[in-house]
Amino acid sequence: MTTAHAGQPLVVSVPDPTYLAPLSDIEGVEVVVWNLASPHARAAEVRLAVTPYLGSVSLRDLTPQVPALEVLQLQSAGYDHYVADVPPGVALCNAAGVHDASTAELVLTLSLASLRGIPELVEAQSRSEWLPTSIRPALADKRVVVIGYGHIGRAIVRRFLPFEVEITVVASRARAGDDLVDRVHGIDELPELAAAADVLVVIVPLNEATRGLVDAGLLARLPDRALVVNVARGPVVVTADLLAECASGRLRAALDVTDPEPLPADHPAWTTPGVLVTPHVGGATTAMRPRALALIRRQAEALRDGEPLVNIVNR
Repeated sequence: MTTAHAGQPLVVSVPDPTYLAPLSDIEGVEVVVWNLASPHARAAEVRLAVTPYLGSVSLRDLTPQVPALEVLQLQSAGYDHYVADVPPGVALCNAAGVHDASTAELVLTLSLASLRGIPELVEAQSRSEWLPTSIRPALADKRVVVIGYGHIGRAIVRRFLPFEVEITVVASRARAGDDLVDRVHGIDELPELAAAADVLVVIVPLNEATRGLVDAGLLARLPDRALVVNVARGPVVVTADLLAECASGRLRAALDVTDPEPLPADHPAWTTPGVLVTPHVGGATTAMRPRALALIRRQAEALRDGEPLVNIVNR
């Protein structure tokens, strides 16, 4: 990356005015508000553009407007829907690290809610019905397998450990453990590990290697009454296969991402027994904004100074 032109500020665009004040003190950087959807008077000067968190941007429409663009900074960890259309020479950076806390909190919430039957209890409350006490599964003593051990995977494991569970993590390749786990297992070990998973958490990026990873064959290896929690991308799980297992009563599922997304009103995922659906809200908490601002600041300063960027996903 090049340094800012002598005497010229580095122009950074942010999607709404709430970003301005927290970033206004970066020396040598001028921040302008632009949602990347409509024309902007300063578009030709923008060298670092930050996409909106909610919604997507058409890069094909954007490219002719931003001849100086060097960095496109996403506010999502997922980036699969942008890679193919990134202009040549532009670094695409995701928001790895920004959503760790929020997404990990949701995984824990979905797991506890599903195991303890919270959706059924909420439905009973809406009917003013006091359900008889029944023995529900606890999270304690469960064998949890987390597929994906990047930033968010580690945050998930960190939050599960105090709940007295047995944690196993799986990544694209086997490697030594760290301060949280003794060992990181390779993806080739997943079928064997799934056979002992009471809770299977999916947090891998969507690519050709992971599309359809959780299919009928893998689901069949899970123990009866296992819970599948997907906070990755919908197509990582074969939806029809998972719903068939849940409809039979053998498995349960908690899904923050789905395929298709958003779910049509008549989609069977809404009504299949044992399926808890949240509308892709994993990162949408108050924890997101300060972490996003810190990342944008770091990237702007690096681009200004000719230093390496972080989170480049299209090298």
